[in-house]
Amino acid sequence: MSFVVKASGILTQPATAALLWDATSVRNMATLKDISRRLKSVKSIQKITKSMKMVSAAKYAKAERELRAARSYGVSAKAFYDNLEVEKSEGPQKHLYIAATSDRGLCGAANSSIIKNIRNQMVEDKSTAESTKVIAIGDKSRAGLARTHAPNLLLSVNEIGKRPIVFGDASAIAQQLMSSGFEFDTADIVYNKFKSAIAYTTSRQKVLSSEAIQRSKSIQVYDSTDADVLRSFQEFNLASVLFYAMKENATAEQSSRMTAMDNATKNAGELINKLTTYYNRTRQSVITTELIEIISGAAALEQKN
Repeated sequence: MSFVVKASGILTQPATAALLWDATSVRNMATLKDISRRLKSVKSIQKITKSMKMVSAAKYAKAERELRAARSYGVSAKAFYDNLEVEKSEGPQKHLYIAATSDRGLCGAANSSIIKNIRNQMVEDKSTAESTKVIAIGDKSRAGLARTHAPNLLLSVNEIGKRPIVFGDASAIAQQLMSSGFEFDTADIVYNKFKSAIAYTTSRQKVLSSEAIQRSKSIQVYDSTDADVLRSFQEFNLASVLFYAMKENATAEQSSRMTAMDNATKNAGELINKLTTYYNRTRQSVITTELIEIISGAAALEQKN
């Protein structure tokens, strides 16, 4: 293929080259439409994540205020379970896990860390896996554990997180557990303990059954304590520590969602900048190609004349 150099420095070429340029121009125009469509989509997502961040920030501030009051419920109950000396019963131990998660996602690893913690522990304790049961608080733990440990699910509770958690919610869960017929020896509430707006730790809180508490030497010193009193005391303590754990987890969830939406908004902004730069470069390439076609056509006509 031969090129003719004009005095102006513009290259002219046969009609086949012009056809190639036309194909390139069409391809670039299609690319521009794709980039423009993607830019519009990312900008819409950025608006959503920014709105969700603002909503989560408001919910987080409220949850943190409520957590300060809820900690008074948990301090005494935690101290009771942590300091009580209990002798292990003979025979196989029945264990219970209570997964305190939520119904909603988009909160980073807040829910998955609890599910992973329980899964790992059940894999380690294979000998007691059959006698271990799980109470799933929140749709996320129910769905996550049902895939791998469906036979171990004892109860599931949903509608968590749509409104602020109150003591009555924890009391209802404790009552369902006490009336379920499953006599556990020890239990662990697995939840996220709130540390700060950007940090939380997946923690466990030990819980004991009424029978285990009754075997404790610390309780046996009270001669007048009967089984009904201990059962009522255990139900109240269980509800108190469960309420505390759910409040801690709810605050950690909102802070994690706020952080996740903030990161998503920033990532969307970076992607918008990259796509805008790519769009401008492609658009400039299209304009340059069209200018070359116009000048080349004019030069070809001038050469014929």
